[in-house]
Amino acid sequence: MDIIHGKVWKFGDNVDTDLIIPARYLNMTDPEELAAHLFEPIKGENFNEIVGESDIVIGGDNFGCGSSREHAPIALKASGVACVVAKTFARIFYRNSFNIGLPLIIQPEAAEDIQDGEILNINLGEGKIKNQTTSKEYSFPALEGMMIKLLENKGLISYILNEGYDSSEKRESSG
Repeated sequence: MDIIHGKVWKFGDNVDTDLIIPARYLNMTDPEELAAHLFEPIKGENFNEIVGESDIVIGGDNFGCGSSREHAPIALKASGVACVVAKTFARIFYRNSFNIGLPLIIQPEAAEDIQDGEILNINLGEGKIKNQTTSKEYSFPALEGMMIKLLENKGLISYILNEGYDSSEKRESSG
């Protein structure tokens, strides 16, 4: 996997999907239109115009909480955000993000320490975050298996189109 190199945009705890993309824009389906309203309630209009390609969002606890809509990770990815690092993520936001090819990293210490405007290098395959501004390094469990396949294919739909889907595969039963 490539190394992600970008500027940090830091947010706090409980950033819900309505703060990422307000509900009034949910009738839009074009990712670029959604990106135009990214973090509008927090950062104001046109935040997506100052987010650089490959920039990184840092969140606190429960990032992506709220509704289960896919619009929030789509707006992040379409704006150029390359990765989100947080202390914890809402479960459905986590799955929705990987399903569209947006990597998320759970790393509480990094989420606490890293500040707005700092520059990071993130190696998803090796599980390493290097803060280029402070020279501090953080480790996280390297992404592997299906998560890497989803990212390499830019999401679940592309993965299925590229790799196929075998409905005969046995599924584990929880009962």
